[in-house]
Amino acid sequence: MTGSGETGLPGGTPDRRGADPGLARQRTALAWTRTAVSFAALGAAVLKARPVPGLAILAVSALVYPFGRYGGPQDAADRQHRRVLITAIAVTGVSVAALIISLLAGS
Repeated sequence: MTGSGETGLPGGTPDRRGADPGLARQRTALAWTRTAVSFAALGAAVLKARPVPGLAILAVSALVYPFGRYGGPQDAADRQHRRVLITAIAVTGVSVAALIISLLAGS
């Protein structure tokens, strides 16, 4: 039988576009939280020896958490594009901050 009854698509194939298999959103949110906590712990450790780089790392940890928790617009395609953009901006910002910290620490 090839109806679209409960399965969502003809041929009995379930429509999984709206599904969240394996709680991916929750795992992603936890990963961002772990990343922010890791940056904060690293910042605290560096802060003891070198205050300026330590404060910079702590500032980055304060920025990582909200970027990871950002839900974005409700439209799925728009949300995906916005999430990729925010992730790219966050990664670039962390990379630039790490470069600046390493250059300052070397002098």
